[in-house]
Amino acid sequence: MPAIIDHGTTRDGLIQLRRRWRPEEDARGVVLLLHGIGEHTGRYEHVGDHLAEAGFEVVGIDHRGYGQSGGRRAYLDSWSQFLDDVEDQLAEVRSFGLPTVMLGHSMGGLIAASYCVDERPLPDLLVLSGPALDIDVDAKVKMLKKIGPMIRKVSPGYEIRDDWDPTVFAADISVGEKFMGDPLRTDFATISLGLELVGAIEFTRQRLGSLSVPTMCVHGGDDKLVPVWASEPLEALGAHRIVYDGLGHEVFNEPVGLNIVDEVIAWIDTQI
Repeated sequence: MPAIIDHGTTRDGLIQLRRRWRPEEDARGVVLLLHGIGEHTGRYEHVGDHLAEAGFEVVGIDHRGYGQSGGRRAYLDSWSQFLDDVEDQLAEVRSFGLPTVMLGHSMGGLIAASYCVDERPLPDLLVLSGPALDIDVDAKVKMLKKIGPMIRKVSPGYEIRDDWDPTVFAADISVGEKFMGDPLRTDFATISLGLELVGAIEFTRQRLGSLSVPTMCVHGGDDKLVPVWASEPLEALGAHRIVYDGLGHEVFNEPVGLNIVDEVIAWIDTQI
């Protein structure tokens, strides 16, 4: 069944779109879904529906500046704004009185992981998909770190644009082709968001050892956006990590994506 759409308001007054997938029977758990950069929760209809069929209430939020939520596109003053939004939504789903899972993909995985090491109220379980816990430090990243702060002082909304390659999203190229034509896709990042994202990666990796939430991580072995080694520290910390050979960045959107969702559900069942 398609998600039910409603709207809330962030603590600083932005309109926030939320998608909700509800099981036919009483829910046995609730999943808070956090999408990645450039996208929105509408790309997770099949994931939310499948989780609902398995008995989970699912709530997904369009992050500020993305999808159909308010805010300047692809812009942040501070990473804590993402975390505040997650904290408020987590409090709402916690009110259901059910075991609570936070599921984040890519940038959403970084948001989820950074949230869970930021001394805030925690979910019961954490599931990460291709989490952006590290990046290849290429010439562009070095340049961002070097001159980005100066540009930000003058023009924090300066847009960083790059060519989007439809082959990098999944081994199934149709996934990227469909995303490229998505009218809700945001095809740039601002200098402010870029610097906050790099800072969040550094913060999270420094504090990852304090992660206390039982964690599962799924990662495509051929991920061209987030290197597969970026999630290796999670395994060292005892997380249940699975690398899928031959799959790309968006494992849930591959032809076997729902089978991977089933593996996530099976792991959740061992924990609740």
